[in-house]
Amino acid sequence: MHCPARGPHEGGMMDAIEAILARRSIRRFTAEDVSVEDERTLIEAAFAGPSSGNGRPWHFVVVRDAETRRRLAGVHQWSGLLARAPLVIAVLGRADADAWVEDGAAAAENVLTAATALGLGSCWVGVWENAPEPQPAEVTVLEILGTTPEKYRCLCLIAVGHPADHKPPRTQFQPTKLSYERVGRHTR
Repeated sequence: MHCPARGPHEGGMMDAIEAILARRSIRRFTAEDVSVEDERTLIEAAFAGPSSGNGRPWHFVVVRDAETRRRLAGVHQWSGLLARAPLVIAVLGRADADAWVEDGAAAAENVLTAATALGLGSCWVGVWENAPEPQPAEVTVLEILGTTPEKYRCLCLIAVGHPADHKPPRTQFQPTKLSYERVGRHTR
């Protein structure tokens, strides 16, 4: 599916590199709703993510209901913004899958980048805590979404909406974290 980008610059198309570099965590949203068309594009972007052995162990839950978003906003100290976002996408993975975290992360990054390309703001709200067993916030999220840790794990919740403020694109390039041929060689 080819979708013309409605990015922050006027009248032009935002290409993939522009969208990647322009992606910023947006935590404040306007009251404007996210269109069903844009929602569909974001979900298609999620499903286009790569997965180990093409296993695709993910499951996405689209949440628009204000009461459900309010409940999700209370799961931990960083989740409050979910109540203010008109759209939340939960990224789940099959509990029995080996690479659900990696596959879910790739799908989530696609959603974040696609949101930027559409001129929307988004923010990853982590839920999974790198523990072999689900922790309390994850269990609460799964209960709210009508499932159990035996069936699914929750990687993150993605808040999506029209940004209330626009952050400029920026690079976070760090030359000291780049090596050539071997660690520590910083020149070619």
